[in-house]
Amino acid sequence: MNYNLLRRRQLLFYLGLGVVGIGAATTAFPKFRKVNAPSISTANRNNTQGSETIAVKPPVGNILPEFQGISQWLNSTPLSIADLKGNVVLIQFWTFACINCQRTLPYITKWHRQYESQGLKVIGIHTPEFAFERDTNNIKKALRQHKITYPVPVDNEYKTWNAYDNQYWPHMFLADRQGLLQYDHIGEGSYEKIEQTIRQLLG
Repeated sequence: MNYNLLRRRQLLFYLGLGVVGIGAATTAFPKFRKVNAPSISTANRNNTQGSETIAVKPPVGNILPEFQGISQWLNSTPLSIADLKGNVVLIQFWTFACINCQRTLPYITKWHRQYESQGLKVIGIHTPEFAFERDTNNIKKALRQHKITYPVPVDNEYKTWNAYDNQYWPHMFLADRQGLLQYDHIGEGSYEKIEQTIRQLLG
């Protein structure tokens, strides 16, 4: 196991022990989960109301990377980036046991319902952190629990994760109708900004 990842898991475990019973879990933890810290040149950390957020310069103009190594597509037949052309695309990397991911899902499912008819295509790339998150039956149970009906590719081998050079759960990417990345957001929050960007790209 990656040494840095092991240390991070141990740290989260001990932090979890520290907040049990005091009702501080929602403010004591960062608003994202990460694998390998980003370089200073690509991310700035700002403390806001006791939580940690990361602001990353949007990769404006980059072509949306292709899905790679997907073992199974849930809620959809297999898709390619070419299949999505003409749509505004919201891609989220998530894993069902991540509490930070869980908190974003009501917003994403709402956007899917509200804007799908206008040309928004939501893709929830499920990349696991723990072994039990690799089980397709567990993922399907989470889809039912959170009322997720948009396509969910299962990225158990991290190949699409790596294609996007991703390091975080959750991480959202927005691309325009030409398939060019226009905005990305790490962690929870900024929901108004994300929805505003969706509307602008749809318009």
